Amino acid sequence: MSKQKAIILLSGGLDSATALAIAKKQGYDCYSLSFNYGQRSQTELDAARKIATVNAVIEHKILDFNLGMFGGSALTDDEIEIPESLEEGIPVTYVPARNTIFLSLALGWAEVVDAKKIFLGVNSVDYSGYPDCRPEYIKAFQNMADLATKAGVEGHGVQIETPLIDLTKSEIIQQGIALGVDYGETVSCYQADGEGHACAICDSCRLRKKGFDDAGVEDPTRYQ
Repeated sequence: MSKQKAIILLSGGLDSATALAIAKKQGYDCYSLSFNYGQRSQTELDAARKIATVNAVIEHKILDFNLGMFGGSALTDDEIEIPESLEEGIPVTYVPARNTIFLSLALGWAEVVDAKKIFLGVNSVDYSGYPDCRPEYIKAFQNMADLATKAGVEGHGVQIETPLIDLTKSEIIQQGIALGVDYGETVSCYQADGEGHACAICDSCRLRKKGFDDAGVEDPTRYQ
């Protein structure tokens, strides 16, 4: 019997690399999907390519579109500075509708290749407060996907899997280490340089560093 297929949203960061490792451990044939959406750090896509190759995914696609045309986020608009201290509420690094766009495109590919699952490395514990990383959002998108797709209407819709959503960053790292994830190959920084070196001061860097500290694991991140 052939294995079931899964689409993995692969940013090149710590969480998505862990989600891919979990999908592989569960026995899925993995198809990885990344996005060049106008983000500041293009080196995260280099990391995604390496991770996809190391994990021998069936196919890795990088889709190009430019959310910077809308602006509205420090990750896509050079006129908005990346914050270097914690912000109250939803931070300026939130990209409007990003996960909705990503999941919608993944849903389309899943129907084409007959994938049963979409794995997404969102987390609602140690995260930046983005509204599209919460369990309520995932549940709502799942309901929409069941209504909006041929597979869903026929009763065998694609399931959204969020295996990290209730874990702390340290728990994610510990699970990834157990699965053999090389976190030195991942890039999480919002403003990594052209060689993938992290800034150590953005929100994503701080959460990542704290995760390694709390896990008691040496931080393999390459800093500027």
